[in-house]
Amino acid sequence: MRKFYLLFVFACYTPVVFSQALFTYGKSSVGKDEFIRAYNKNKTPVTDKEKALREYLDLYIRFKLKVNAAHDIGLDTLPQLQFDAQSFRSQIEESYLHNEKEVNSLLAEAFTRSQKDLHVLHFFIATDPGMSPEDTVKANKSIHELYTSLAAGKTDYAKLIDAGPIKVKQSDIGFITVFTLPYEYENIIYDLSVGQASNPFRSKKGWHVFKVMEERKAVGKWKIAQILLAAPPGQPVAEKMVLEKRADSIYQLLQKGDDFAVLARRFSDDKITYGTGGELPEFASGKFEASFEKEVFKLTRDGEISRPILTPYGYHIVKRLSQTPVSTDKNDNAFLFELKQKIQQDSRISSAKELFVKEVLKQVNFKKTGAVSDTDLFRYADSAVANLSSETGNTSVYPISNKVIYSFTKAKLTGKDWLDFIRAYKGGEFYQGESNVALLEKFVSNSSVDYYKSHLEDYNDDFRYQMEEFKDGNVLFEIMEKNIWGKATNDSAGLLKQYNENKSKYLWAASANVILFNCSNKTVAETARKALLAGKDWKQVSEEANNTLQADSGRFDLSQIPIAINSKSPAGFITEIIVNPADGTAGFAKIINQYEAGLQRNFEEAKGLVINDYQSILEEKWINELKKKYPVKINDSVFRSLLK
Repeated sequence: MRKFYLLFVFACYTPVVFSQALFTYGKSSVGKDEFIRAYNKNKTPVTDKEKALREYLDLYIRFKLKVNAAHDIGLDTLPQLQFDAQSFRSQIEESYLHNEKEVNSLLAEAFTRSQKDLHVLHFFIATDPGMSPEDTVKANKSIHELYTSLAAGKTDYAKLIDAGPIKVKQSDIGFITVFTLPYEYENIIYDLSVGQASNPFRSKKGWHVFKVMEERKAVGKWKIAQILLAAPPGQPVAEKMVLEKRADSIYQLLQKGDDFAVLARRFSDDKITYGTGGELPEFASGKFEASFEKEVFKLTRDGEISRPILTPYGYHIVKRLSQTPVSTDKNDNAFLFELKQKIQQDSRISSAKELFVKEVLKQVNFKKTGAVSDTDLFRYADSAVANLSSETGNTSVYPISNKVIYSFTKAKLTGKDWLDFIRAYKGGEFYQGESNVALLEKFVSNSSVDYYKSHLEDYNDDFRYQMEEFKDGNVLFEIMEKNIWGKATNDSAGLLKQYNENKSKYLWAASANVILFNCSNKTVAETARKALLAGKDWKQVSEEANNTLQADSGRFDLSQIPIAINSKSPAGFITEIIVNPADGTAGFAKIINQYEAGLQRNFEEAKGLVINDYQSILEEKWINELKKKYPVKINDSVFRSLLK
């Protein structure tokens, strides 16, 4: 019952808007527009529209009555609910602080790029501000000569990188995908065709040229486990040969059926993963060294084990655990959500933020008063920073301190606000030597966004709706707990009376006493099932599983058991394993006894059903009381207009 009410409020609530009143309750009213918005958010296909609307109208009236009752007794003022609302606001407000159109453009771009992996060569010459003018010219000449040669189709890279006045560094990045490299590099690379080299690009660190060697369909996400036999740099050949033989011996044991996880715990030098059977975090193209990924991606089925792979780190024996293809469906909400989360954490979001700030400045009615010139803002800013320890370090004493320099619809910024900002920023870890002009722009943008954020309800209807939904969901929960849920649960006499007067309602359907096993993966389930079949006690099996298995025993209706039970299966029967494709968890059941339908539940067995029924009785009585306190009147003509 609790879940139903919370789902209902989050699915349907919207605050009052000015429109034709559909119904009134006490001194309050609900407009047609509010109701339609709520109905459409919770709408399902129907054959009888009028019936569906009337049923929903009844639910919505009941909801509004309960929330009104909660407000009347001040539940919305409870400190905990106010704290919860502020916490919720902090959680969601960032999602409203961006330019939606630009974010969607970035999302479409990321989706397109996610569909393919690119094999990239990187050519680089390091530069720094301390380079002599002569070396700067040489670097420029070398990188441009290299580009000219690459553009002409030359591929003798060993000669090309030595041809100019300064040697060019060459590296094989391997295959990359979206988000593998910094966004400025990704933009250059994904604009290239196979075989094409980029124009020289100057970053803070130096000159870059990228060349795309190959293109393939994205390999998606991989989960693997590894056994690593580490080889330190410069290891003598003889020792490396011994390591190679050892790796081959382990591989042969695996081919004979030895457990990969056991051998990983015994032999692997990867101190991070050996304790978990060698399992590595899920990854995509560009995460590991190119030669390693190339061999891993040759594994074609889950459970397949590679021959030893030699990398600069040693010998790796890899087991493929799973492979998830990249979604090609532009309507795949889960995949789009994942991409959007990555965009929000990536440097590419800066372009969307810049556009957002421009929009905010217009919406908050930002104005420069002209009371203080920029020259004075900069002069006193320098003075305030230079005299932190003296009296003039106090930002309240400057001639500009009390002057209004900027204004918003409902707030003003003074010279003191600017001086406080400049002192805090220049004294903080993020200061990178920006000019006062750049810092004034940052002050304006930060202050504007802070103002916008603190007044989000004024500028974003969706945010306002979401906050009201949360607040009313909380007070609804509190008043239902107070008037219905808690009251019903604690009324032992009332529950027993409900049971004794309605015993015929509380009968068992076809049911069974079973032990349900929920396992972290199929391997754990297979091991546990094998142990049970061999006669081991189920509690011992659970204890020895090291929290990778949960077992629950009890009597359940057959329809409630998540694993299909044949009504003819005998006591002691153990079902086959069922794997959940969504998360890889696995489960099975052991039957203790089965029972035919129609047997009487005792009070304890029926208690959950009894409580549910008793809550419904209490709720109906309460709703009738609320309708007397807040008389409900439906405007039938407005309701009829909804049917058109």
